[in-house]
Amino acid sequence: MLKVRVKFKRYGVMRFIGHLDLMRYFQKAVRRAELPAAYSQGFSPHMIMSFANPLGVGLTSDGEYFDMELTTAVASKEAVKRLNDTMVEGMEVLNVVEISDAKKDTGMAIVAAAAYTVRDVKGILPKHYQDELKRFYAQKEICIQKKTKRSEQTVDIRPLIYELEMQGDAIYMKVSAGSVQNLKPELVMEAFNTFLGIDVDTSFFAYHRLDNFAKDADGNLVPLDALGWEIKETA
Repeated sequence: MLKVRVKFKRYGVMRFIGHLDLMRYFQKAVRRAELPAAYSQGFSPHMIMSFANPLGVGLTSDGEYFDMELTTAVASKEAVKRLNDTMVEGMEVLNVVEISDAKKDTGMAIVAAAAYTVRDVKGILPKHYQDELKRFYAQKEICIQKKTKRSEQTVDIRPLIYELEMQGDAIYMKVSAGSVQNLKPELVMEAFNTFLGIDVDTSFFAYHRLDNFAKDADGNLVPLDALGWEIKETA
């Protein structure tokens, strides 16, 4: 029995499917790929699979992950090939690595940050964004009104923004993510437009996740698959 981490990209029309449908899709893909998936014990066995920091509907990504267990080893390159042979347009498996079987090392538990690019769906972002974004990020505090089902509170999101800059015709940001502190890129853009004094629907922006990150032994943020190791060809 070994635990593996699968990295995949999601684009095109597949960005519109919800998380539960995504889980069902990959369960079927694993079966079609004839990977030796492990199942839970009990009256209603299910495939042991968990996704790290699920992506919101409508967003595309180059760095999504799920962990699963295999009963026997399959070489990383072979697993990638088998899965991609079952993929539809809009999904592509990029990597399969073996990871620690400790519960504390699961993808959902270790996610600490995520990186995004943001573009204007109708064209290029305004030129003045370059200087204004620097001024916005230079603030000591960036406070927003965060609404929940029961209340509304003022939250300072500045400590949760690790990087923020213009890169070409897009805004690049790396923000806190995961089960402890999770900052959505839409909230950053909402705060930025409030700073500019304009009322812009944040759905007018196209959000693309570049990758999910965890901290390595030295405290550096690295992609989740960097914490695993390649499964070599078996005899």
